[in-house]
Amino acid sequence: MVRVYKPGKVAIVLNGRQAGKKVVVIKQLDDGTKERPYAHAIVAGIERYPRKVTRRMGAKKLKYRNKVKPFVKAVNYSHLFPTRYALELENLKGTVSAETFKEPSQRQDAKKTIKKLFEERYQSGKNKWFFQPLRF
Repeated sequence: MVRVYKPGKVAIVLNGRQAGKKVVVIKQLDDGTKERPYAHAIVAGIERYPRKVTRRMGAKKLKYRNKVKPFVKAVNYSHLFPTRYALELENLKGTVSAETFKEPSQRQDAKKTIKKLFEERYQSGKNKWFFQPLRF
């Protein structure tokens, strides 16, 4: 079987609370684990996208509108839709592992680091398509 979900690959979540949201695959587990005996991927995505900004807005308003709310989740392959795009975030691979989901404080720490990485990427202006919500 061809490995579609490689680390860095962008996908779209199809089911659940984050349906229609873009995610980046951090780690793929084709054989599953003891807790999750099915093929799944650990993903990081954007729960709340940054809002539109204009030239007239002040610095304070820009600061609030440029915020990103991330989420971290283990998603079954059947609930992911692969895209042709990839997102290179070198620091993202070490932030989340299978043990992250066992302890809530570890999950919060992972979300904070992912938020910082996503916001830096958004501020730099790279991968603008990733930070815009799907229109459907």
